[in-house]
Amino acid sequence: MNIALTAHDAKKELMVQFCIAYCGILSRHNLCATGTTGKLVEEATGLSVHRFLSGPQGGDQQIAARISCNEIDFLLYFRDPMQKQALEPHDKNLLRLCDLNNIPVATNIATAEVIIHGLERGDLDWREIVKL
Repeated sequence: MNIALTAHDAKKELMVQFCIAYCGILSRHNLCATGTTGKLVEEATGLSVHRFLSGPQGGDQQIAARISCNEIDFLLYFRDPMQKQALEPHDKNLLRLCDLNNIPVATNIATAEVIIHGLERGDLDWREIVKL
């Protein structure tokens, strides 16, 4: 599975902790991330992460393009609900594209844990059929 990772600044440490906790599962999949998030996750876990540009430089749009082409199977997007509304159009676009392409997305730790456990059980194997 191809898993994309991105997080608002206030949630980057939570993303790192999540990836440390589920390193065993994540290591069996292809990871990509926005630049800063990917760097932090790589440094903390030793996982191989394909890094795009940082979010403000267009990394979110690079992930959105992969989602549009149905090349992402699961998006971990830890959002800060207290963040100013300046980046909200990018947030809405990523979420809209996930909805359009039936890509599971987790915007918080609770949903991420449910989906990662489902990934481990094989609940997301249907994504392989969708991509054919």
